Amino acid sequence: MENKYAIESNNLSIHYGSYTAVKDVSVKIQPQKITAIIGPSGCGKSTLLRALNRMNDFVPGCHVTGELFLQGQNLYGNQIDPVEVRRKIGMVFQKPNPFPKSIYENIAWGARINGFKGKMDELVEQSLRSAALWDEVKDKLQESAYALSGGQQQRLCIARTIAIQPEIILMDEPASALDPISTLRIEELMQELKKNYTIIIVTHNMQQAARASDFTAMMMIDDNRAGGVIEFDETKKIFTRPSDKRTEDYVTGRFG
Repeated sequence: MENKYAIESNNLSIHYGSYTAVKDVSVKIQPQKITAIIGPSGCGKSTLLRALNRMNDFVPGCHVTGELFLQGQNLYGNQIDPVEVRRKIGMVFQKPNPFPKSIYENIAWGARINGFKGKMDELVEQSLRSAALWDEVKDKLQESAYALSGGQQQRLCIARTIAIQPEIILMDEPASALDPISTLRIEELMQELKKNYTIIIVTHNMQQAARASDFTAMMMIDDNRAGGVIEFDETKKIFTRPSDKRTEDYVTGRFG
């Protein structure tokens, strides 16, 4: 399989025991673009996102069928190390979750346990610069990360992810707990980051998806309560000329 796409799924389904939560998702994610996953609550957006770096492995009874390719490798193949998958595909969660350590150690810790052998001071500075946080914290590196504001903590978590040098960054509602100004900063940061990374974001915020993403996947629940992608296209088309009536109803606020 040629590596034209950053990540590609083929009939990917996610099951909890006998219940199918997400069914038959086949999408091709473009490299160095921002892809938003949208849809009503309970349609499996976060479940799908967490399957992309095998975070669902930690959920008892969860198993995945179908295929998920990164650089031509099926990430659910028998020879694949899930830890290595999570190094290549980093994750930023809904609520900022800095470690109970200094700002410096929040960045250095993950890099250290992943075997980073370079100059740590340089990595910490570069990661914080990439997350647009360096100028705000350069004189506070030994202070607790908990002393930062919510928006700063979220950018610190993004910097921590960058420090592992992933290829793809997943973001699960990264601005939902933040004020409008911090939200805008996260969106501006995403535009900078996509120069070097592929970003996939789950968001309930239609305006955010329309503003920040290049491509959008629309998810919906079927009659069996399984979530699936009903439409995947360039964001502009999804929000102006969607192919599916359900997408149109959702993005225009008529859904439900």
